[in-house]
Amino acid sequence: MGAGPYIDASPPRALAERLKDRFGDAVLDVAEFRGEITVVVSKDRLLEVARHLREDRDAAFEMLTTVVAMHFLSGDHEHEVVYQLYSVSRNQRLRIKVRLRPGEVVASVTPIWPGANWLEREQYDLVGVRFQGHPDLRRIIMPEDYPDHPLRKDFDVEGGPTSIDGEGRPASPGFRDMEHA
Repeated sequence: MGAGPYIDASPPRALAERLKDRFGDAVLDVAEFRGEITVVVSKDRLLEVARHLREDRDAAFEMLTTVVAMHFLSGDHEHEVVYQLYSVSRNQRLRIKVRLRPGEVVASVTPIWPGANWLEREQYDLVGVRFQGHPDLRRIIMPEDYPDHPLRKDFDVEGGPTSIDGEGRPASPGFRDMEHA
């Protein structure tokens, strides 16, 4: 390719190794899949690792592009929270992941990446993950008094009765209703 401002994107393998050396047991796992690196970090040291990734010149992950939370019905943990980072100056991506057991909370990364504010609120609202130290942790999509989190695996996909549903049949049938039609 010709000369230009573009940097070849390559997974930051060396950075992942340096994280293991620097943070020791706070780095629980490093995995690579299809050229993308995921670093599983202890929830208790997330802020320390995140601050390093943003401020260290050899990392320079200036941008948090997304926060995604997943709910699991069984296994060693109830939630995974995934932070997708991007280094504009290095054209590299890195995924940080923390795992939470039932009832655990994770620290908010809004002091490091202020753009996490709405991203964390969305995951709180839809999945039920609580972000300790978040400046405004309240619902962003569902009504404030809505009791459930629609992206949890135990959410009633049939649209069972809730405090916001009116009387009568739902506007669209549930999956079981379609099977019997």
